[in-house]
Amino acid sequence: MSRLASKLQRSAEFDENAAHHRGLARDLHERLAKIREMGPERSRRRHTERGRLLVRERIERLLDPGTPFLELMAFCADGVYGDSVPAAGMINGIGTVSGHQVMILANDSTVKGGTLYPLTVQKQLRAQQIALENRLPCVYLVDSGGAFLPLQSEIFTPGGKIFYNEAVMSAAGIAQVAVVHGPSTAGGAYVPAMCDENIIVAGHGTIYLGGPPLVRAATGEEVTAEELGGGEVHTRISGVSDHLARDDAHGLELAREAMARVPLDPPAVAPGPVEPPAYDPEELYGLLPRDARKQYDASEIIARLVDASRFHEFKPLYGTTLVTGFARLHGYEVAILANNGVLFSDSALKATHFIELACQRRIPLLFLQNITGFMVGKRYEHGGITKDGAKMVHAVATAQVPKLTVIVGASHGAGNYAMCGRSYSPRFLFTWPNARISVMGGEQAAQTLVSVKRDQLRAQGQELTPEVEAMIREPVLAAYDQESNAYFGSARLWDDGIIDPVDTRDVLGLTLAVVHRVAIGPPRHGVFRM
Repeated sequence: MSRLASKLQRSAEFDENAAHHRGLARDLHERLAKIREMGPERSRRRHTERGRLLVRERIERLLDPGTPFLELMAFCADGVYGDSVPAAGMINGIGTVSGHQVMILANDSTVKGGTLYPLTVQKQLRAQQIALENRLPCVYLVDSGGAFLPLQSEIFTPGGKIFYNEAVMSAAGIAQVAVVHGPSTAGGAYVPAMCDENIIVAGHGTIYLGGPPLVRAATGEEVTAEELGGGEVHTRISGVSDHLARDDAHGLELAREAMARVPLDPPAVAPGPVEPPAYDPEELYGLLPRDARKQYDASEIIARLVDASRFHEFKPLYGTTLVTGFARLHGYEVAILANNGVLFSDSALKATHFIELACQRRIPLLFLQNITGFMVGKRYEHGGITKDGAKMVHAVATAQVPKLTVIVGASHGAGNYAMCGRSYSPRFLFTWPNARISVMGGEQAAQTLVSVKRDQLRAQGQELTPEVEAMIREPVLAAYDQESNAYFGSARLWDDGIIDPVDTRDVLGLTLAVVHRVAIGPPRHGVFRM
């Protein structure tokens, strides 16, 4: 496999690009640092004064020492509810516990008492979906006051899927373990109750369908939270819990012991030797243009992600606006599709052929999205671009191999679908801070609406004035600038997280290890030459 030859040249533009994208990376890390504080300082202080560990301390003690933790969906709910709900009040991520790769789902009671907002529910469901697809055991660190009642109408129906997923995973032999650190209230009581094994912390953990105020209102009975559903009740009387922990730390020790008893699933594919890229990943900052509309050579990104920068390109002379080929990344084989411009019929057909080939060889697909969409116009419609694009979209949808997507630039229109956007079920999808995601670019949207208004006025014998044109264009541009921003999408779970470009290789390495927990099935079709 030949090594990619980088054509990157140091220049004033390179330095300006690097400064710009390093600034975006700094902003990303500052935002993450703020979110990782979770609840306000007074809530955190009150929490620790009660002898309780903060949620990130719990996760740290749960994990095997020195192993990485891949946090997912950190920006969920950021700015959505008009109030601060960092990480939607829940931390989800993949780490190693007693030798097992696991999905961790941890409530944080310092954020609105650990109550669940609609997006908290969606975040928990997405974490469970990842766990189910990749056979990841789940460890739930429960500390939640239940649903955020003012928004109950958006929570109640989808929320039941959480418990359904626990049952389905347990039936599939995917271990479900919980530690009840604090309240586990109402429907949330079923989170530990549906687990294979659960631990409750004495003096703090409680499990009940209706808390003391509801019991009082419903029956007139006066009872304390501890008498109703504390650790002693559930380990000695009801049998809802299996182990009584002295404190948070002991509860996490018991969870590690529980996971140690679970048989290890050997990976379906083991990685080969790992080699770093031949080119410095820090150079990604300089090669990315400041203007998302400016094209650059996608091979330069690939050269800074894959092992030894070696890449076996497929059809290098055909459909050149899409780069396709095979490489290794952290020792795992990958089949890469990277945009090098707008999608034409030939690049769509090339992609379809390549995806079929990857499916035959049972190699995961990696999509590097920087796409404005498919080419439009009379010539291309007559040439059947919709038909050819449909072939590519069909191949992406039906590929039986794991799919990973990183949005490294623009992601607009049907190009988002064809390059395995969220609606095409990639196992993982990440974005870079410079990413832009929308049905089309803001300028194109504004121009389209202006053209529609101009045609309407002409039909009435009038002309569009510059003032009216500006009144149409400016709000559209402002809305698209806000709503296509990577953080806007991440807050709404359009991705599994925003990552620093220089961390991309390691994030992909971790996710490739996860997707290879499950054997890749046989292809669903042969290779049709397009």
